[in-house]
Order: sequence, then C-alpha cells, then structure tokens
Amino acid sequence: MSLFNQFANVVEWQEYRDDILFWKWSNEEIKKGSRLIIKPGQDAIFLYNGRVEGIFEDEGSFDIESQIIPFLSTLKGFKFGFNSGIRAEVLFINTKEITVKWGTKNAINIPAQGLPGGMPIRAFGTFNVKIDDYQVLIDKIAGIKVQYTVDDVKERVMSKLDQLLMKHISKEGQDMFHLQAYADDIAKGIREDLDMDMRKIGIAITDFAVSSFNYPEEIQKMAEKVASQSMIGGNMATYQQVAMTDALAKGNGAAGSTAATMMGMGAGLEMGRQMVQSMQQANQANQTSQATAAKWDNSEGNPAGSAPKFCPNCGTPTNGAKFCSNCGTKLI
Repeated sequence: MSLFNQFANVVEWQEYRDDILFWKWSNEEIKKGSRLIIKPGQDAIFLYNGRVEGIFEDEGSFDIESQIIPFLSTLKGFKFGFNSGIRAEVLFINTKEITVKWGTKNAINIPAQGLPGGMPIRAFGTFNVKIDDYQVLIDKIAGIKVQYTVDDVKERVMSKLDQLLMKHISKEGQDMFHLQAYADDIAKGIREDLDMDMRKIGIAITDFAVSSFNYPEEIQKMAEKVASQSMIGGNMATYQQVAMTDALAKGNGAAGSTAATMMGMGAGLEMGRQMVQSMQQANQANQTSQATAAKWDNSEGNPAGSAPKFCPNCGTPTNGAKFCSNCGTKLI
C-alpha cells in the first residue's frame, strides 16, 4: 500500500437502517484514494460549506478523486495533496417509501348532536412517507441534524393528527355511528393536509389510511343490541324475551343475582298482567253470552217475545196464539 492510500477512507452509510430517512457522513476529512460506496435504495449528496455540490444516485463503489470530484460544482479542479483533503460532508438519503403505523393515544371528542361533551373516538391506521425535495430537506433539517428518523416524522404527524381527524370527521356531517363507511374520504383529506405541511421540510406523505374507528364500550354494546333487535325483525316483545333469557343465563355473582331477581320480578308481573287480562276477556265473553241467552227461550229454543209451540199448562199446540185455546193460559 502506498503512503497516500494509508490515509484513505471509505465514505459510506455504515449503520444503515430502514427507519432512518437520512444520515450524514461528516466525522472525517476525505483523503486522497478515498472511495464512495452507494448501496441500493440510497442517494449520496456532497455538501461543501453547506452547499450542494453534487447528487449521486447510481449504486456502486466510486473513486472520489477520479469519479466524483470532476462532477462537483465548485470542486472540479480540486487536487489532493500529501496532507490535504476535502473537509466535505456527504448526506446519504434513504430513497425508499416507508410505511408507518399510527394510533391516537387518547380518545378524541368529536362534536356530535345530543352529546354536549362530544363522541369520544379512537382511530388507527398507517401512512407512507418518503423524502421528496433534497434542497428543502437540507435547508430545513439536514443542515443542523446528523440524521432524521421515522419516529421524528411520526412525532410531527401525531402533533397535528387529532385536529385533522376532528376537522375531516365533522366536515360533512358524517353519521357518527358509521364512520368506517367514510374512512376513505376522511383519510384522503387528512393526507392532503399532512402532505402540505410535511413538504415544508422536504418530506412527502404519499398515502394515509384509517384502518378502524373505535367507540366507547357502552356505544359498541348499544350497537350490538340494535343489531340483535334488527335480526329478530324489530319485534320488541320478542327482543325483550331474548334479553331476559340471556340475562338469566349469564347472571352470576351478586350483580348476576340482582339481574336475575329483577328479571324474575319482571316475569312475575308480566304473568300477573296476562292472567288479569285473561279473566277480563272471560268475563266479557260471559256477559255477552248472557245477553244473547236473554233473547232466547232456553227451554224451547224460541226467541224471547214470541209464543211457545205448546201450552206450558195443558200441552195443547198454541199455533202462535197469545192465549191457549184449551185452558186459556196466557202465553205471551
């Protein structure tokens, strides 16, 4: 090895990780004989005195003196000396699009009609991010940071997400109980707003998705009950019977015993009500029967107010007369 090469260095992203958007090589002076290594999914940007000198996108290993320097803006004629090198920085860019999971830390109170405090909702999903504008990135972030990670992006996104969720959920008055049906529209609006904000630092939000909306447990149980009722045809009596049976079957412990007792009392009251109703119906039927019987002669089967066929005193046929022709008994 020559005397010059013993001071040479390798300029590369030494500890590459998928969750890092960029990493800056700046801890050493670039010496004569040094090489630049660009790996798949990376771009390399040469910076000199804070200015972009050249951007290299092809992967491979390159001799800096012969293959890189000639393409640098202000360093084209730079000559390496025995003790002189370039005090330049190399910014390695992760060119991949990265998918990041997100979720609200706390429930967001979305304004809802009839709920003074709003509807508390949690949401979960993913978003995709990638570096879009190298110059803006350098001006806003890379000029003062050695690296920028997905967690840094996520922190910035999450600081704005609650307000954006409230904005786009409430925007067009969506049904609060069926937000998943509007998830695509809500996500599209959020992506556009986030992308506009993140491009201020050279980063693009290429996609945003809402996987699920989670409601309070009480609301979810109510929805399940409504669904159960709809499955039995909306018959309230049938629904109450199902609910009563379910409560009795599941009742255990003090709470279960109380529920079972209450259900039992409800069942007893319902049985008593049905018995009273049956007695009233029977009484009405009896009265109707008596009224009908009063119109008929039960002994002869004739309507009341007409003469019997035979005299009740002597048995002589009456032939519809008002008095018996044999004994003179009054027949009507």
